[in-house]
Amino acid sequence: MFTDYTKIKIKSGNGGDGAITFRREKYVAAGGPDGGDGGKGGDIYFRVDPNANTLIDFRYNKKFKAENGENGSGSHRYGKSGEDLYIDVPIGTIIKDAETGKIVADLSQEGQVELVLKGGRGGKGNSHFATATRQVPRFAESGEEGEEKEVILELKLLADVGLLGFPNVGKSTFLSVVTDAKPKIANYHFTTIEPNLGVVKTKNGDSFVIADIPGIIEGASDGVGLGIQFLRHVERTRLLLHVIDVSGIEGRNPVQDFYTINEELKKYSEKLSTRKQIIVANKIDIMQDDSGYKELEKLAKKENLEIFKISGATGEGIPELLDKVSAILKTLPKEDIIETEDRVIYTLEDDKNSFTVRKEDNIFIIEGKAINRLMGRVNMNDNESMYYFQKSLKSLGIEDELKKQGIKEGDLVKVLNWTFEWYE
Repeated sequence: MFTDYTKIKIKSGNGGDGAITFRREKYVAAGGPDGGDGGKGGDIYFRVDPNANTLIDFRYNKKFKAENGENGSGSHRYGKSGEDLYIDVPIGTIIKDAETGKIVADLSQEGQVELVLKGGRGGKGNSHFATATRQVPRFAESGEEGEEKEVILELKLLADVGLLGFPNVGKSTFLSVVTDAKPKIANYHFTTIEPNLGVVKTKNGDSFVIADIPGIIEGASDGVGLGIQFLRHVERTRLLLHVIDVSGIEGRNPVQDFYTINEELKKYSEKLSTRKQIIVANKIDIMQDDSGYKELEKLAKKENLEIFKISGATGEGIPELLDKVSAILKTLPKEDIIETEDRVIYTLEDDKNSFTVRKEDNIFIIEGKAINRLMGRVNMNDNESMYYFQKSLKSLGIEDELKKQGIKEGDLVKVLNWTFEWYE
């Protein structure tokens, strides 16, 4: 089953905690601090897997987490950094932030690897906090937490040729005849509810990938029918085969069908509407008369397009069509087809120095990444550690924000689960 859209949760590794240890050495205060730093948490990378062509594996595995860094230890021993996690995706996968919809990575090149989330920094051991006046620091930094996000994986097919047309015009039958693909085929609309891929091998030994795009109807660019989620699949094809039913058995107007489909392409993407097309007049084996085909032939001449008569059921005209497709593909460069504005790549990494201050029930509440990190370094039972806490409030700009909001001596301040009185 082909899957082109899924959501997963990713989390980079937490940093390891710094150690609070002291060496035993004669004439050194309290043995001397020798706590080592914690290891860095693992990063999250996405990379192109040349052997993958669907997102099916992500249907069953929705959570991915990089390894945490190890804690530091005595004798200045650093904790081991966590292993980075590499998530393999097919070429053509776009990664978006599920919350904002912004693109964070576009994996359109072979061998491409993109860093999406950085692991948490390891905490510093107490040896870093020793000064001339603070010789016995009984506190260290906790490791930073890794980032956790929900992301959307969206795969845009990288087929060479896309089959375009209304439902039930014979695209699936054509694909099953020219490739080893086994699409669902039946005499009702929307038999194809997901794209099918196949590899065509011509008698000359050439090969190319062809995609059967689910039927597009009038209003598809506005979400009608199967909607625009399937229009995205023709974006990166180099050539379009516009399959049109000329049999007349369903009372369709071949010329009107051609213009309706192309109008939907134009609404969706101006660039896509100018992609090279070949008109494929299908079902000639059950054609009641040739009036529909003759009108389509006039249209092809008017639009300067080539037209081929075929029968998906009998195979008539198909070898000639495939030879022509192979020849045209040799003249069309493979390009990374994605709109220019979509190339803006955003980072998922949060601002680790962010904080908010709000007043609730006469208590000033401090929240955010900055204060969480700071509290991980503080030992509330140690005077030197509390002095470090007060200095950090000032350096982070939290003290200025509290004063801006009118804090006075004796007011209560709440940080996480700890409440204290403010004094100048």
